[in-house]
Amino acid sequence: MTITEARKIAGSFDENRKLTEEDVFMFTEAMNFLIEEEHDPRDMMYLGGYYYEIKRFDLALKYYEMAAGFDYDPAYECLGYIWYYGRTGERDFKKAFGYFSRLMEKGDPVSTYKVADMYRNGYYVAKDQEKYEQIIEELYPKVKNMDNVFDPVPEVFTRLARIRTSQGRREEAVDLYLYAKDFLAQRIRYNAFFGNLNIMKWLIDDLYELIDFDEDFFDFYDMYYLLKTPHKLTFLYEDDEQTLESVMEGDECTVCFNGKWYHSRDDFYKDANIGGTKLTAVYDDLYGFGVRE
Repeated sequence: MTITEARKIAGSFDENRKLTEEDVFMFTEAMNFLIEEEHDPRDMMYLGGYYYEIKRFDLALKYYEMAAGFDYDPAYECLGYIWYYGRTGERDFKKAFGYFSRLMEKGDPVSTYKVADMYRNGYYVAKDQEKYEQIIEELYPKVKNMDNVFDPVPEVFTRLARIRTSQGRREEAVDLYLYAKDFLAQRIRYNAFFGNLNIMKWLIDDLYELIDFDEDFFDFYDMYYLLKTPHKLTFLYEDDEQTLESVMEGDECTVCFNGKWYHSRDDFYKDANIGGTKLTAVYDDLYGFGVRE
């Protein structure tokens, strides 16, 4: 394998389509080849990010630490997440706070809201709701005009929306949720990472605590709300009707989409596809949503 060949393989890797075992094998081989040949921390982060998305957190940690060895700032943020959530089986809030604080001092918005979360939850530091809210309030004007879909706009907006809700400023909260929803949907189109989908799920749940759900006018991500309880739904894609149904099993619903069953609404949003193309990648081409009796 040459560097040119490896770059071509890496560049053609598309997580929005159904991947074969061979696709994944060739991708990981290509990335490891590039790392060994060029020692670029961006490649280490890319491969570590792939492993994080498929929840191989042990391997994600390996490549994030490798990139941190080159003093690469994005690696510290990801290591903060590893230790904050205990992804490898052990939480270490001291390490997480250290990594996040290091980048917060450099103005990194993601690490800044994670430090805020640690004050809200009392992780490693004393619980301090006032400090949490202060950090988020100060962060909001710094991110509100960001326009790259991978900027942390939804993360900050949803946190501020919950603060506004607690203050009784419901209309402002709704506006923040709706903006975050549209922004996040565009991000998920390119990266249906489980973390992004979780943010969307929580956002929808919170939004419809504030406003009534309109069964005559809803979209793809609004179905998160409907799929919590038994429903029969339809929508159109390229003029073809698609059908899905949620059925209560135990404490949550399973979802059947075009004859295929998914264990939960989480699995549906993560994996549901038409002809190998994930629904999340074509969400804005889906239309005609309706509830069947």
